Amino acid sequence: MLKTLLASLPLSRFEIDRDHSTRDLPGLFETLWADEKTRILPFWNGQALLASGDASDGDWSAAPARDSASARAAASAGGAADGHPALAFLPPSRLTDVELRVYLGLSLAVDAPEALGSRLVAVSLSDDVARALEPDESRWVNLRTAASSLSDRDAGAFTEALGIMNWHRSHTHCPRCGAATVIEKGGWVRRCPVQDIEIFPRTDPAIIVGIVDADDRILLGSNALWENNRYSLLAGFVEPGESLEAATIREVFEESGVRIVDPEYLGSQPWPFPASLMCGFLARVDPATAQNALLPDGEEILDVRWFSRDDLTDPANAPLLPGSASIARSIIEHWYGGPIPAASW
Repeated sequence: MLKTLLASLPLSRFEIDRDHSTRDLPGLFETLWADEKTRILPFWNGQALLASGDASDGDWSAAPARDSASARAAASAGGAADGHPALAFLPPSRLTDVELRVYLGLSLAVDAPEALGSRLVAVSLSDDVARALEPDESRWVNLRTAASSLSDRDAGAFTEALGIMNWHRSHTHCPRCGAATVIEKGGWVRRCPVQDIEIFPRTDPAIIVGIVDADDRILLGSNALWENNRYSLLAGFVEPGESLEAATIREVFEESGVRIVDPEYLGSQPWPFPASLMCGFLARVDPATAQNALLPDGEEILDVRWFSRDDLTDPANAPLLPGSASIARSIIEHWYGGPIPAASW
């Protein structure tokens, strides 16, 4: 694992070597399916299958991220002996009828049920095959719900697989001529047979920023699509020809009317909903404009407010904060100084 300020971000954790050279092997998936040491992660409608337990077992979104040490006791029992969920990595003989296959890489987890160095594959299943494999829908879980409680191996595999599968769903045809594309290189390239061009996965960079004023309050906004009292950090996509820092300054002003200075990079987290990389910053209000009124854009952001630490924990008036899987929650708690005992969405 990388050790940075936000290294504990649930979706930034990983214990997989993506092993790019293996993607080029002829007959890759036939070779992998012939090896019973290969492990397959099933997906259905963007949800992964659990090894044991279900989504109603507890409040996963409020659970702390699971580290390697806490996972060891669970490995021999299928991954959930410590009360945490674990993903189901099945032998290839269990899954022969699949819609899409993506080679994820080599497992680096020393505490997982499979052997160190096992090759991992994610597969997408049809409705009929998924229901035959596991009819209990509570065993199929989404990443937002489970991320904080998964091991590093599972969180990384889930995030990697969901991101690449989302890309496949939106790139079935060539953007130049409209011809159906062919999947190659272990699921990491689509080739147009007419144009003879390779189409690679894309990630959309976005910024998200914690803004602090002279009174050490943090600025949060409420999106037009959210219910009342739901607030988060301001965020937005990076435009062509724009640096991350410039995007941070522009997006904050567009959404709130606030001018900021000296955005400090904190860390990044993949956000495969469907294909973003969230780049986190902390910034302060420009002293020259500190007295300017807050001006939400009225379209995307309907309300922006300054919150003190006491405001975020006020039992009667505290806002609903982002869930523990998000980089937004981590940045807010970085400013706060620790975990916030507040409701989340």
